[in-house]
Amino acid sequence: MGKIKTHRASAKRFSLTKSGLVKINHSHHRHKLGLKTAKRKRHLRSGGYLSSAMAPAVKTLIQKY
Repeated sequence: MGKIKTHRASAKRFSLTKSGLVKINHSHHRHKLGLKTAKRKRHLRSGGYLSSAMAPAVKTLIQKY
């Protein structure tokens, strides 16, 4: 049986912390920024963590072995 390949699109969008949480960047922060309020753009700048329900699915996609 062959090795399971890393899903490259997911690996570029998600990363793991030392404690095992999945780090994410917020979307909607590249185009049409004039329509968004300053508060909304400020909150989109900061990263976040994936929910505990979705984390196992993403971890299997971005595994490194």
